[in-house]
Amino acid sequence: MNDFNVNRIREDFPILHRKIRGRQLVYFDNAATSQKPLSVIETVSNYYKTLNSNVHRGVHFLSDEATNKYEEAREKVRSFINASSVNEIIFVRGTTEAINLIATSYGNSKISRDDEIIISALEHHSNIVPWQMLCERTGAKLKVIPINDKGEILFDEFEKLITEKTKLISVIHISNALGTINPIKEIIEKAHSRNIPVLIDGAQSTQHCRIDVKELDCDFFAFSGHKIFGPTGIGVLYGKEKLLDEMPPYHGGGEMIESVSFEKTIYNKLPYKFEAGTPDISGPIGLASAIDYINKIGIDNISNYENKLLEYGTTELMKIGDLRIIGTAENKASVISFLAGNLHPYDVGTILDHQGIAIRTGHHCAEPLMKRLGISGTARVSFAFYNTKEEIDLFITALRKAIKMLK
Repeated sequence: MNDFNVNRIREDFPILHRKIRGRQLVYFDNAATSQKPLSVIETVSNYYKTLNSNVHRGVHFLSDEATNKYEEAREKVRSFINASSVNEIIFVRGTTEAINLIATSYGNSKISRDDEIIISALEHHSNIVPWQMLCERTGAKLKVIPINDKGEILFDEFEKLITEKTKLISVIHISNALGTINPIKEIIEKAHSRNIPVLIDGAQSTQHCRIDVKELDCDFFAFSGHKIFGPTGIGVLYGKEKLLDEMPPYHGGGEMIESVSFEKTIYNKLPYKFEAGTPDISGPIGLASAIDYINKIGIDNISNYENKLLEYGTTELMKIGDLRIIGTAENKASVISFLAGNLHPYDVGTILDHQGIAIRTGHHCAEPLMKRLGISGTARVSFAFYNTKEEIDLFITALRKAIKMLK
Protein backbone atom coordinates (compact mmCIF):
# COMPACT_ATOMS: atom_id res chain seq x y z
CA MET A 1 0.00 0.00 0.00
CA ASN A 2 1.90 3.04 -1.24
CA ASP A 3 -0.66 5.66 -0.19
CA PHE A 4 -1.51 5.68 3.50
CA ASN A 5 -5.22 6.47 3.81
CA VAL A 6 -6.32 6.31 7.43
CA ASN A 7 -10.02 6.67 6.61
CA ARG A 8 -9.84 3.67 4.32
CA ILE A 9 -7.90 1.73 6.95
CA ARG A 10 -10.52 2.50 9.60
CA GLU A 11 -13.14 0.78 7.47
CA ASP A 12 -11.28 -2.48 8.11
CA PHE A 13 -11.85 -2.29 11.88
CA PRO A 14 -15.53 -2.91 12.73
CA ILE A 15 -15.23 -1.95 16.41
CA LEU A 16 -14.10 1.59 15.56
CA HIS A 17 -17.63 2.32 14.32
CA ARG A 18 -19.22 1.44 17.64
CA LYS A 19 -20.83 4.07 19.84
CA ILE A 20 -20.02 4.09 23.57
CA ARG A 21 -22.55 5.76 25.86
CA GLY A 22 -24.04 7.45 22.82
CA ARG A 23 -20.68 8.81 21.64
CA GLN A 24 -18.45 7.66 18.81
CA LEU A 25 -15.73 5.42 20.25
CA VAL A 26 -12.25 6.93 20.44
CA TYR A 27 -9.91 4.04 21.27
CA PHE A 28 -6.63 5.22 22.80
CA ASP A 29 -5.76 2.08 24.77
CA ASN A 30 -3.68 0.37 22.10
CA ALA A 31 -0.72 -0.33 24.39
CA ALA A 32 -2.99 -2.63 26.40
CA THR A 33 -4.42 -4.39 23.35
CA SER A 34 -5.00 -3.44 19.75
CA GLN A 35 -8.17 -3.75 17.72
CA LYS A 36 -8.52 -6.39 15.01
CA PRO A 37 -9.13 -5.89 11.29
CA LEU A 38 -11.99 -7.78 9.69
CA SER A 39 -9.52 -9.98 7.82
CA VAL A 40 -8.17 -11.37 11.10
CA ILE A 41 -11.65 -11.84 12.56
CA GLU A 42 -12.75 -13.71 9.45
CA THR A 43 -9.60 -15.83 9.37
CA VAL A 44 -10.18 -17.06 12.92
CA SER A 45 -13.89 -17.61 12.24
CA ASN A 46 -13.18 -19.50 9.02
CA TYR A 47 -10.73 -21.78 10.80
CA TYR A 48 -13.50 -22.99 13.10
CA LYS A 49 -16.05 -23.07 10.30
CA THR A 50 -14.02 -24.98 7.72
CA LEU A 51 -10.91 -26.77 9.04
CA ASN A 52 -11.10 -27.19 12.81
CA SER A 53 -8.94 -30.19 13.65
CA ASN A 54 -5.96 -31.07 15.81
CA VAL A 55 -2.55 -30.55 14.25
CA HIS A 56 0.46 -32.80 13.67
CA ARG A 57 -1.27 -36.01 14.76
CA GLY A 58 -3.87 -36.89 12.18
CA VAL A 59 -3.74 -38.55 8.77
CA HIS A 60 -7.12 -37.24 7.67
CA PHE A 61 -7.67 -34.25 5.38
CA LEU A 62 -8.75 -31.67 7.99
CA SER A 63 -5.81 -32.44 10.28
CA ASP A 64 -3.39 -32.18 7.37
CA GLU A 65 -4.90 -28.87 6.24
CA ALA A 66 -4.90 -27.41 9.77
CA THR A 67 -1.28 -28.51 10.25
CA ASN A 68 -0.24 -26.84 7.02
CA LYS A 69 -1.94 -23.57 8.01
CA TYR A 70 -0.37 -23.73 11.47
CA GLU A 71 3.14 -24.27 10.10
CA GLU A 72 2.63 -21.67 7.37
CA ALA A 73 1.96 -19.23 10.22
CA ARG A 74 5.27 -20.15 11.82
CA GLU A 75 7.07 -19.40 8.56
CA LYS A 76 5.21 -16.09 8.27
CA VAL A 77 6.39 -15.09 11.75
CA ARG A 78 9.94 -16.18 10.90
CA SER A 79 9.94 -13.94 7.85
CA PHE A 80 8.30 -11.04 9.71
CA ILE A 81 11.11 -10.80 12.26
CA ASN A 82 13.80 -12.20 9.91
CA ALA A 83 14.76 -15.23 11.99
CA SER A 84 17.13 -17.74 10.41
CA SER A 85 14.87 -20.79 10.79
CA VAL A 86 11.36 -21.81 11.79
CA ASN A 87 13.09 -23.87 14.48
CA GLU A 88 13.69 -20.55 16.25
CA ILE A 89 9.97 -19.67 16.41
CA ILE A 90 8.14 -21.01 19.46
CA PHE A 91 4.40 -20.37 19.82
CA VAL A 92 3.42 -19.39 23.36
CA ARG A 93 0.45 -17.62 24.95
CA GLY A 94 2.11 -14.22 24.88
CA THR A 95 5.15 -12.20 25.91
CA THR A 96 4.60 -13.09 29.56
CA GLU A 97 4.77 -16.81 28.94
CA ALA A 98 7.78 -16.37 26.66
CA ILE A 99 9.73 -14.61 29.42
CA ASN A 100 8.63 -17.21 31.97
CA LEU A 101 9.78 -19.95 29.61
CA ILE A 102 13.27 -18.45 29.42
CA ALA A 103 13.39 -17.75 33.16
CA THR A 104 12.46 -21.36 33.87
CA SER A 105 14.11 -23.38 31.12
CA TYR A 106 17.22 -21.29 30.45
CA GLY A 107 17.36 -19.91 33.99
CA ASN A 108 17.15 -23.20 35.85
CA SER A 109 19.84 -24.77 33.67
CA LYS A 110 22.22 -21.81 33.32
CA ILE A 111 21.81 -19.59 36.40
CA SER A 112 23.33 -20.47 39.78
CA ARG A 113 23.78 -18.95 43.23
CA ASP A 114 25.37 -15.48 43.19
CA ASP A 115 25.01 -15.17 39.41
CA GLU A 116 23.53 -11.86 38.27
CA ILE A 117 20.63 -10.91 35.99
CA ILE A 118 20.24 -7.34 34.76
CA ILE A 119 16.92 -5.66 33.94
CA SER A 120 15.97 -1.95 33.81
CA ALA A 121 13.85 0.37 35.92
CA LEU A 122 11.43 0.68 32.98
CA GLU A 123 10.25 -2.92 33.02
CA HIS A 124 6.72 -4.25 32.96
CA HIS A 125 5.96 -6.65 35.79
CA SER A 126 6.19 -9.52 33.28
CA ASN A 127 9.90 -8.76 32.90
CA ILE A 128 10.48 -8.40 36.63
CA VAL A 129 8.57 -11.12 38.48
CA PRO A 130 9.87 -14.17 36.52
CA TRP A 131 13.45 -13.09 37.28
CA GLN A 132 12.64 -12.52 40.95
CA MET A 133 11.19 -16.01 41.07
CA LEU A 134 14.33 -17.39 39.41
CA CYS A 135 16.50 -15.57 41.96
CA GLU A 136 14.43 -17.03 44.79
CA ARG A 137 14.93 -20.54 43.37
CA THR A 138 18.63 -20.26 42.64
CA GLY A 139 20.09 -17.62 44.94
CA ALA A 140 20.99 -15.41 41.99
CA LYS A 141 20.84 -11.61 42.25
CA LEU A 142 18.73 -9.15 40.28
CA LYS A 143 20.32 -5.83 39.30
CA VAL A 144 18.43 -2.86 37.88
CA ILE A 145 19.63 -0.27 35.34
CA PRO A 146 18.65 3.18 36.70
CA ILE A 147 16.88 5.84 34.64
CA ASN A 148 16.86 9.63 34.54
CA ASP A 149 13.81 11.79 35.20
CA LYS A 150 12.94 11.78 31.48
CA GLY A 151 12.53 8.01 31.55
CA GLU A 152 15.76 7.08 29.76
CA ILE A 153 18.15 4.41 30.96
CA LEU A 154 21.56 5.61 32.12
CA PHE A 155 23.86 3.71 29.79
CA ASP A 156 27.01 4.51 31.76
CA GLU A 157 25.40 3.04 34.85
CA PHE A 158 24.35 -0.01 32.85
CA GLU A 159 27.96 -0.63 31.87
CA LYS A 160 29.01 -0.45 35.53
CA LEU A 161 26.47 -3.12 36.48
CA ILE A 162 28.03 -5.74 34.21
CA THR A 163 30.44 -8.07 36.01
CA GLU A 164 31.92 -11.51 35.45
CA LYS A 165 28.89 -12.84 37.33
CA THR A 166 26.36 -11.36 34.85
CA LYS A 167 24.67 -14.30 33.11
CA LEU A 168 21.68 -12.68 31.39
CA ILE A 169 20.29 -9.26 30.47
CA SER A 170 16.56 -8.84 29.87
CA VAL A 171 15.22 -5.43 28.83
CA ILE A 172 12.08 -3.97 27.36
CA HIS A 173 12.35 -2.54 23.83
CA ILE A 174 9.69 0.14 24.29
CA SER A 175 8.20 1.12 27.65
CA ASN A 176 4.48 0.44 27.86
CA ALA A 177 4.14 3.11 30.54
CA LEU A 178 6.23 5.95 29.07
CA GLY A 179 6.83 5.12 25.42
CA THR A 180 10.63 5.30 25.85
CA ILE A 181 12.51 3.44 23.11
CA ASN A 182 15.55 1.78 24.64
CA PRO A 183 18.90 1.61 22.78
CA ILE A 184 18.66 -2.15 22.53
CA LYS A 185 21.20 -2.56 19.75
CA GLU A 186 23.83 -0.83 21.88
CA ILE A 187 22.78 -2.87 24.92
CA ILE A 188 23.12 -6.09 22.95
CA GLU A 189 26.52 -5.10 21.56
CA LYS A 190 27.82 -4.24 25.02
CA ALA A 191 26.47 -7.51 26.46
CA HIS A 192 27.89 -9.62 23.66
CA SER A 193 31.32 -8.06 24.11
CA ARG A 194 31.22 -9.90 27.47
CA ASN A 195 29.53 -13.03 26.05
CA ILE A 196 26.28 -12.31 27.90
CA PRO A 197 22.98 -13.32 26.24
CA VAL A 198 20.16 -10.78 25.92
CA LEU A 199 16.39 -11.17 25.94
CA ILE A 200 14.32 -8.35 24.42
CA ASP A 201 10.72 -7.82 25.53
CA GLY A 202 9.16 -6.69 22.26
CA ALA A 203 5.55 -6.53 23.44
CA GLN A 204 5.35 -2.79 22.71
CA SER A 205 7.67 -2.56 19.71
CA THR A 206 6.71 -5.20 17.14
CA GLN A 207 3.56 -3.30 16.12
CA HIS A 208 5.35 0.05 15.79
CA CYS A 209 8.68 -0.56 14.08
CA ARG A 210 10.56 -3.03 11.93
CA ILE A 211 12.07 -5.94 13.85
CA ASP A 212 15.07 -7.79 12.45
CA VAL A 213 16.40 -10.24 15.01
CA LYS A 214 19.44 -11.06 12.90
CA GLU A 215 20.42 -7.40 12.61
CA LEU A 216 19.81 -6.83 16.32
CA ASP A 217 21.64 -10.07 17.12
CA CYS A 218 19.46 -10.57 20.20
CA ASP A 219 19.49 -14.04 21.71
CA PHE A 220 15.79 -14.07 22.60
CA PHE A 221 12.89 -11.85 21.50
CA ALA A 222 9.28 -12.06 22.68
CA PHE A 223 6.03 -10.47 21.52
CA SER A 224 2.26 -10.92 21.79
CA GLY A 225 -0.26 -11.40 19.00
CA HIS A 226 -2.97 -9.24 20.57
CA LYS A 227 -0.68 -6.20 20.56
CA ILE A 228 -0.13 -6.46 16.79
CA PHE A 229 -3.78 -6.67 15.69
CA GLY A 230 -3.97 -10.46 16.07
CA PRO A 231 -5.90 -12.70 18.48
CA THR A 232 -5.44 -12.83 22.23
CA GLY A 233 -3.77 -15.84 23.81
CA ILE A 234 -1.04 -16.25 21.20
CA GLY A 235 2.53 -15.00 21.28
CA VAL A 236 5.98 -15.75 19.97
CA LEU A 237 9.31 -16.55 21.54
CA TYR A 238 12.26 -16.25 19.19
CA GLY A 239 15.48 -17.81 20.34
CA LYS A 240 18.77 -18.56 18.65
CA GLU A 241 18.64 -22.21 17.67
CA LYS A 242 21.83 -23.16 19.51
CA LEU A 243 20.50 -21.78 22.78
CA LEU A 244 17.07 -23.37 22.39
CA ASP A 245 18.71 -26.71 21.60
CA GLU A 246 20.61 -26.60 24.88
CA MET A 247 17.55 -25.75 26.98
CA PRO A 248 15.32 -28.38 28.63
CA PRO A 249 11.57 -28.38 27.86
CA TYR A 250 9.30 -25.95 29.70
CA HIS A 251 6.20 -28.19 29.85
CA GLY A 252 5.80 -31.94 29.52
CA GLY A 253 3.11 -33.78 27.56
CA GLY A 254 2.06 -34.56 24.04
CA GLU A 255 3.86 -33.17 20.97
CA MET A 256 7.05 -32.25 22.84
CA ILE A 257 8.09 -35.91 22.84
CA GLU A 258 9.71 -38.15 20.28
CA SER A 259 9.11 -41.32 22.29
CA VAL A 260 7.94 -42.17 25.81
CA SER A 261 8.47 -45.19 28.02
CA PHE A 262 8.07 -45.52 31.77
CA GLU A 263 11.84 -45.58 31.98
CA LYS A 264 12.74 -42.62 29.75
CA THR A 265 11.34 -39.91 27.48
CA ILE A 266 13.17 -38.67 24.40
CA TYR A 267 12.23 -35.08 23.61
CA ASN A 268 11.10 -33.84 20.22
CA LYS A 269 13.17 -31.60 18.00
CA LEU A 270 12.76 -27.83 17.78
CA PRO A 271 10.41 -26.04 17.82
CA TYR A 272 8.05 -28.72 19.12
CA LYS A 273 10.16 -29.41 22.22
CA PHE A 274 8.61 -26.29 23.75
CA GLU A 275 5.02 -26.76 22.52
CA ALA A 276 3.47 -29.41 24.74
CA GLY A 277 -0.19 -30.36 24.26
CA THR A 278 -2.79 -29.21 21.80
CA PRO A 279 -1.82 -25.64 20.89
CA ASP A 280 -3.95 -22.59 20.22
CA ILE A 281 -4.30 -23.49 16.53
CA SER A 282 -6.51 -20.60 15.49
CA GLY A 283 -4.16 -18.16 17.26
CA PRO A 284 -1.10 -18.54 15.00
CA ILE A 285 -3.35 -18.67 11.94
CA GLY A 286 -5.00 -15.42 13.04
CA LEU A 287 -1.58 -13.96 13.86
CA ALA A 288 -0.41 -14.77 10.34
CA SER A 289 -3.40 -12.86 9.00
CA ALA A 290 -2.48 -9.87 11.18
CA ILE A 291 1.07 -9.98 9.82
CA ASP A 292 -0.33 -10.02 6.29
CA TYR A 293 -2.35 -6.92 7.15
CA ILE A 294 0.66 -5.10 8.61
CA ASN A 295 2.75 -6.02 5.59
CA LYS A 296 0.04 -4.72 3.25
CA ILE A 297 0.10 -1.31 4.92
CA GLY A 298 3.86 -1.32 5.49
CA ILE A 299 5.54 -1.13 8.88
CA ASP A 300 7.49 1.97 7.84
CA ASN A 301 4.25 3.70 6.84
CA ILE A 302 2.82 2.74 10.22
CA SER A 303 5.84 4.12 12.09
CA ASN A 304 5.84 7.41 10.18
CA TYR A 305 2.13 7.98 10.67
CA GLU A 306 2.14 7.09 14.36
CA ASN A 307 5.10 9.43 14.97
CA LYS A 308 3.01 12.25 13.53
CA LEU A 309 0.16 11.35 15.90
CA LEU A 310 2.58 11.31 18.84
CA GLU A 311 3.98 14.71 17.92
CA TYR A 312 0.53 16.22 17.44
CA GLY A 313 -0.89 14.70 20.60
CA THR A 314 2.08 15.85 22.67
CA THR A 315 1.86 19.39 21.31
CA GLU A 316 -1.87 19.65 22.03
CA LEU A 317 -1.58 18.22 25.54
CA MET A 318 1.16 20.66 26.43
CA LYS A 319 -1.24 23.52 25.70
CA ILE A 320 -3.32 22.51 28.72
CA GLY A 321 -2.34 24.37 31.86
CA ASP A 322 -1.19 22.43 34.93
CA LEU A 323 -0.71 19.26 32.89
CA ARG A 324 2.51 17.28 33.17
CA ILE A 325 3.69 14.68 30.67
CA ILE A 326 5.41 11.78 32.42
CA GLY A 327 8.15 10.34 30.24
CA THR A 328 9.86 12.81 27.93
CA ALA A 329 12.58 10.66 26.40
CA GLU A 330 14.20 11.93 23.23
CA ASN A 331 13.31 8.66 21.48
CA LYS A 332 9.68 7.67 22.00
CA ALA A 333 6.92 5.58 20.47
CA SER A 334 3.23 6.45 20.39
CA VAL A 335 2.50 6.53 24.13
CA ILE A 336 1.81 9.60 26.23
CA SER A 337 1.45 9.33 30.01
CA PHE A 338 0.31 12.42 31.87
CA LEU A 339 -1.03 13.89 35.08
CA ALA A 340 -3.52 16.75 35.18
CA GLY A 341 -2.71 18.81 38.23
CA ASN A 342 -3.59 16.92 41.40
CA LEU A 343 -6.47 15.07 39.79
CA HIS A 344 -6.53 11.29 40.21
CA PRO A 345 -5.97 9.56 36.86
CA TYR A 346 -8.87 7.19 37.56
CA ASP A 347 -11.30 10.09 37.86
CA VAL A 348 -10.02 11.60 34.62
CA GLY A 349 -10.32 8.26 32.83
CA THR A 350 -13.85 7.69 34.12
CA ILE A 351 -15.12 11.04 32.86
CA LEU A 352 -13.43 10.49 29.49
CA ASP A 353 -15.10 7.10 29.25
CA HIS A 354 -18.50 8.75 29.64
CA GLN A 355 -17.61 10.74 26.55
CA GLY A 356 -16.74 7.62 24.56
CA ILE A 357 -12.96 7.92 24.95
CA ALA A 358 -11.02 4.85 26.09
CA ILE A 359 -7.71 5.49 27.83
CA ARG A 360 -5.75 3.56 30.48
CA THR A 361 -5.15 4.73 34.04
CA GLY A 362 -3.05 3.33 36.89
CA HIS A 363 0.49 2.04 37.27
CA HIS A 364 0.39 0.13 33.94
CA CYS A 365 1.94 -2.99 35.51
CA ALA A 366 5.07 -0.95 36.19
CA GLU A 367 4.86 -0.18 39.91
CA PRO A 368 8.64 0.07 40.49
CA LEU A 369 8.86 2.60 37.66
CA MET A 370 6.07 4.69 39.17
CA LYS A 371 7.83 4.57 42.55
CA ARG A 372 11.06 5.76 40.93
CA LEU A 373 9.16 8.70 39.39
CA GLY A 374 7.53 9.54 42.72
CA ILE A 375 3.95 8.96 41.57
CA SER A 376 1.31 6.27 42.03
CA GLY A 377 0.21 6.15 38.40
CA THR A 378 -0.72 8.12 35.30
CA ALA A 379 -3.37 8.54 32.66
CA ARG A 380 -2.10 7.06 29.40
CA VAL A 381 -3.10 7.50 25.78
CA SER A 382 -1.56 5.16 23.24
CA PHE A 383 -2.02 5.41 19.50
CA ALA A 384 -2.26 2.97 16.60
CA PHE A 385 -2.20 3.62 12.87
CA TYR A 386 -6.02 3.66 12.70
CA ASN A 387 -6.25 6.64 15.04
CA THR A 388 -6.57 10.19 13.72
CA LYS A 389 -5.76 13.78 14.60
CA GLU A 390 -9.51 14.40 14.74
CA GLU A 391 -9.76 11.82 17.51
CA ILE A 392 -6.96 13.57 19.37
CA ASP A 393 -8.93 16.81 19.10
CA LEU A 394 -12.01 15.08 20.57
CA PHE A 395 -9.84 13.72 23.37
CA ILE A 396 -8.33 17.14 24.14
CA THR A 397 -11.77 18.75 24.27
CA ALA A 398 -13.07 15.98 26.55
CA LEU A 399 -9.99 16.20 28.77
CA ARG A 400 -10.42 19.96 29.23
CA LYS A 401 -14.03 19.30 30.19
CA ALA A 402 -12.98 16.60 32.65
CA ILE A 403 -10.40 18.84 34.28
CA LYS A 404 -12.96 21.64 34.64
CA MET A 405 -15.50 19.26 36.20
CA LEU A 406 -13.03 17.77 38.69
CA LYS A 407 -11.44 21.00 39.92
